[in-house]
Formats: sequence, structure tokens, C-alpha cells
Amino acid sequence: MNMRQLVVALAVSVGGLAGLPAAGLAAPVGPDGDAFYVPPAPLPAGAKGSVVWTRPFAGTMALPSAARNLLVLYLSEDPSGKPVAVSGTVAVPKGEPPAGGWPVITWTHGTIGLAAICAPSRDTATGPEHAYVADIQRLLDKAVAAGYAVVATDYQGLGVDVFQPFFQGVPNAKNVLDMIRAAREIEPRIGTTYAVMGHSQGGQADLFTAAIGPTYAPEFRLVGNVAMAPGSNIKGRLDAVIDSAKAELAVPYVLYVLTSYAHVDPRIDLSRILTQEARAHLPDLYKGCMTAALTQGYWSTAIARDQFQSNPDLAAFLEMGARNEPGALAISVPTLILQGTGDQTVRPPDTDILARDLCAKGITLTYKVFPGQSHDGVMEAGAADALGFIDDRFAGKPAASNCGALPSSTDK
Repeated sequence: MNMRQLVVALAVSVGGLAGLPAAGLAAPVGPDGDAFYVPPAPLPAGAKGSVVWTRPFAGTMALPSAARNLLVLYLSEDPSGKPVAVSGTVAVPKGEPPAGGWPVITWTHGTIGLAAICAPSRDTATGPEHAYVADIQRLLDKAVAAGYAVVATDYQGLGVDVFQPFFQGVPNAKNVLDMIRAAREIEPRIGTTYAVMGHSQGGQADLFTAAIGPTYAPEFRLVGNVAMAPGSNIKGRLDAVIDSAKAELAVPYVLYVLTSYAHVDPRIDLSRILTQEARAHLPDLYKGCMTAALTQGYWSTAIARDQFQSNPDLAAFLEMGARNEPGALAISVPTLILQGTGDQTVRPPDTDILARDLCAKGITLTYKVFPGQSHDGVMEAGAADALGFIDDRFAGKPAASNCGALPSSTDK
């Protein structure tokens, strides 16, 4: 019996499906093609999570096992607190919902680029990041097949062509939570109990979502979260590239963070951090998606330390970085962290430190290491653990913690 069947059986035993609202509340139908991602100007008035428009979705992020896939444009909040339009997807399970509605998994994706076209919902079979999106689709299809409603934000700045607050935990988390609100406006048979699951950049966003969810979206009940290869240790990654005399895969990631933070904090002056040549090539990061930044053009061959001033002014940047470290969060629900030892994007020792930091905060944490698994490979290798953990949280089972004997990625 899968999760949906179990919950439906319990629902029937306590009075069936009475009390659920009817499906299919009317919402404006959005335009076809890329025009969907161009919001009205000015934005319509509405609460956070209000739907701007929606339409059926058949892109590569559509989940084959779902009864319906929907593309959504909805209102969220930018880093300054102003309304912003954000895109995302909703996958509705087959069959009838249990009492209280379908349980929800809200997905937080990893780094895919800075340009609007890089959004998972805009992916195609020949898209620049299709291999990654295909990995996400396989994982999430298992969830919707098991009876979960799956909602997935693109984040502000992906999909819709506005600034992306890359690796800014709170703004990204607000997008994630407002995505649930939007999904329920379109399909009210989606429930109010949810878990968060994410990967890489989305692992950091996942942890911030779990931290702020109970206060930012108190109408929902969070039961647990799963962070796969979560990004952390901003200062450590910056120090590593500043000291490196070779081209480094981490350089585009570091520059994504630098430009993101400088956009919202005027004290961060990139002219006092990066060389003139490096600043001249920053627009290149918006011309393609992540794979292009790593394999093509200036940033694929640039010597890491040569991009930085000899004595960069990093004080304000590091202050903002510290505020975005997931290891400093207080999380009230059981948490699972998964990490592959073969990961070359998120350094496994950084995740070891993150796990220790979260344990020191007193959270109920399970940390599992996968020998030899790559950054993306941990999604497939850890799928059964992740979905099993979420099943147990929805079923109300007590959560275990291995904080007393955490594994180390260097021991595998």
C-alpha cells in the first residue's frame, strides 16, 4: 500500500472524503508559449501566493504519473518585501484525495543558471539543463505516483525575467511556501500538510523553508524536510577559489552568490572584490545556463585567483553570507540530509560540518552518506530513503536521529 492508499484508507475509516472543497476553482488562463512568463504590468493586487494565471502543462517537468500537470504564475515577495511574479508547476495525483486533501511535497531545485530561460518549467528535451531536469522528473514522479501532490517553484528570476536572489535563503523559501498557496488556490483538494525536499542550492532553500515555514505560512503544517547535497560554507568556497591557481568549477557558483548579494546590499562593492576583467565578463553568466558557464567561454577557463583583487573588501559580503548559512538555522521538524562522497560541486566535508552544526542546534537530524555518489547521483541513490522518510513523517512515526554518531564523508 503506497502513501496515498494508506491515507485514503485512514480517511475512509474516519468518515470518508466529506468536507473537502470541490476541485477546479476558476483561475485566469495564461497565454501560450513564453508569453506565459511575462506578467501583467502592473501586477494584479493579491495576497502572497495568489494566482496570476495558470494553464495545463506538458513540459519536461510534467510528471507522467500525475492526473494533471499545471503551470502557474503566482505572487510572492522579493528580498525588499515587494510583490513579484514567480512561476512554478503543480502535479496532482491520480484518484481521489484523502480527508484533508492530498499530502504535499514542495520541491526546491538546485543551481541551474541565472537567466530566466534556465527555469525547470521552461526546459525542453533539447534544453541546456535537460539532463538535470530529467533527474528531477524521475525523482518527483515517484512521489506523485505514491499519492503526493508535488509543487515546484522556479524561484524568483527563473522563468520570469527579473533579478534572481541566488542563494538567499529567506527569499527563496518564501517563493517555495507561496507556491503551496498558489497550488491550493487552483486545486483546493491539495491539503495543508506538507514536507520539503530539495537538492544543492535547493537543499539550502529547503532548510530555510523548514525554518521559516511555521511562521511565514502558519496555515500549513510542516512534517519534515529532506536536503540532498545542500549548499553551505559560503566563506569556505570563496576562500578556496581566491587561493586557486587553476580554473575551478566553483568559480561561477561563487560569482552567482557575489552578484546576488551585491544586488541587494549596496555595501558590497564588486569593484573592490573582482578585477576589471572579471567584472567585464559578469554579463556572460546571464547568456547561458549553468552548463554553459562551466564548459564554454571565459568562465570555463579563467584562473580562479586572477579574478579577484589582491586585497578584496569582503566584510559586507561575509556578513550576508553568514546570514544565509543553513547551519545556523533553528528547525522544528525532523530533517534528513543526504550526501554523496563523490560530489565535486558541494564538498562532502562541508556537509559533514553542516550536519554537526544542525545537531548542535538540537534538531532531530538523520545524516546519511552515499559512497561514491556524485552531486546529481545522490538524488537517485537517495530516492528511497528520502521518500521513505517523508512517508514516515506523514504517518506520524517517531523520527530517529544519528546526531550522537554522525557519519563522515571522508570515511567512505
